[in-house]
Amino acid sequence: MEIKDINLLFQRDLDRLRKEVEAYQREEDLWIVVPGTSNSGGNLTMHLLGNLQAFIGSDMGKIPYQRDREREFGAKNIPRIELLDEIDLVKGIMDRSLNNLNSQELEKISPHGFFGYEMTQGYFLIHLYGHFNYHLGQINYHRRMINQG
Repeated sequence: MEIKDINLLFQRDLDRLRKEVEAYQREEDLWIVVPGTSNSGGNLTMHLLGNLQAFIGSDMGKIPYQRDREREFGAKNIPRIELLDEIDLVKGIMDRSLNNLNSQELEKISPHGFFGYEMTQGYFLIHLYGHFNYHLGQINYHRRMINQG
């Protein structure tokens, strides 16, 4: 698989994230925490955008970013338009970051040892893609639970 293909997948799924955020019937529904869950759709959206900006934009693309993980999970009632604008921003960051990588960089060892073992940048990139889609699925399910009522 080539880097351009990975970028296409992220771009496609960032578009899916945008559609999910737009599909909430009421803006305030983005911030409801459903009983039995830990996070709202809005907070999961912020988490995904922060994660991509930190690990791909900043680490791989060298685009400055100061992550605020507490805000990702703690902020409430951010206007929908701000989330949508940030999705668009992150799409551009992802495009620049990934298109500037070369295949040799994907073979380098990642500075992140979250799993207790060394992994390549390519392996970590695939992990980040899986992480993104895991939470995208949660957002979809959250939205459908909220919108049914």
